Amino acid sequence: MTNSASAYLCGIHEHPTRHAPDKSTAQLHAECALGALADAGLSLSDVDGYFCAGDAPGGAPIWMTDYLNLRLSWMEGTDLGGCSYIAHVGHAAAAILAGKCSVALITMAGRPRSMGPSISLKPRAMSPERPEAAWDGPHQSTMATLFGMMAQRHMHEWGTTSAQLAAVKVAAAHHAQYNPHALLRKPVSVEDVLASGVIADPLHKMDMCVVTDGGGAVVLTNASIARSLGRPPVKVLASAETIHTNHGGAFDAFQMGALVTGPKVFGQAGLTPQDIQYASIYDACTMMVITQLEQLGFCKPGQGGGFVAEGNLIAGRGQLPWNTDGGGLCNNHPSNRGGITKVIEAVRQLRGEAHPAVQVPDCALALVTGPGMPVGMGFNYASLILERD
Repeated sequence: MTNSASAYLCGIHEHPTRHAPDKSTAQLHAECALGALADAGLSLSDVDGYFCAGDAPGGAPIWMTDYLNLRLSWMEGTDLGGCSYIAHVGHAAAAILAGKCSVALITMAGRPRSMGPSISLKPRAMSPERPEAAWDGPHQSTMATLFGMMAQRHMHEWGTTSAQLAAVKVAAAHHAQYNPHALLRKPVSVEDVLASGVIADPLHKMDMCVVTDGGGAVVLTNASIARSLGRPPVKVLASAETIHTNHGGAFDAFQMGALVTGPKVFGQAGLTPQDIQYASIYDACTMMVITQLEQLGFCKPGQGGGFVAEGNLIAGRGQLPWNTDGGGLCNNHPSNRGGITKVIEAVRQLRGEAHPAVQVPDCALALVTGPGMPVGMGFNYASLILERD
């Protein structure tokens, strides 16, 4: 993907529910699809490209395609975990530019809050057929323990503190208070986070994301269709993805694929991190955010903790307004996969449709970025730069 040609994000929808015991996963996907198409001024009959991931019923696009009665010329079911939908935007844009489809629909949805215990605390359900399963499977890792390991290493290397991690949650909660659909809308202090109890040393309960039902969807079109619609079009300026493997056993616990995708998208767009006016950065836990800020170039290695502690993520106050919907830490982490909501809030910001209390003035450039799958087990990463057209 380069900045010489592009596709456009023309429709978005974030499901308003955070608890859906009365709905099926297929129904949630369909409601998200209809919402995004309505936002774009389109219908299911206009869709000729469909993208989904492992959260879709049956884990493949054919089942939702049949359920929605779509007539397609292109479909894709690549699963990269939580960042799948960030990557799918780039894939859909490439398919549109190649003439494979003209209206691409991306959906995600799920019901983890209705169906079981927190993803942060239960062992990861990974395939026993993975080559590494014989070595890492017996440890019964959880998301909290994996990111606790990352946090321990970062603290050892750079002196990062629990209070600095807590500042990420404080910023998320500050934004969430303005989101009527956010699961957690109450502002919190650093002291509140530190008092919430350690669940995977040094991570506290409030350092981890929420668990929600629901979902979201986005619609991309070619330039001709985008210009004919009544919605402010948002251009896909650059995209990149990678996988951060175990490096044959020489694994670095706090590195992410952002080291690869960050330079790629900034290079494609001809931009630097300092040009970004708003950032949607995946936040399954507070430590993830600090690490990504450093590896994407917003601050130097080891300085992420100080950067967030100074309030730089808070809209209207800091250098890098971030996750102004409350993010995964406070708003929504549907089906334990947060990539779709990151795209949605970035589009809101670029359209000028975020809550007035957190809207970035004249927002024209946004970064959407984050990982998928667990640390040390197929740790994927995807990034986008979006531009108001």
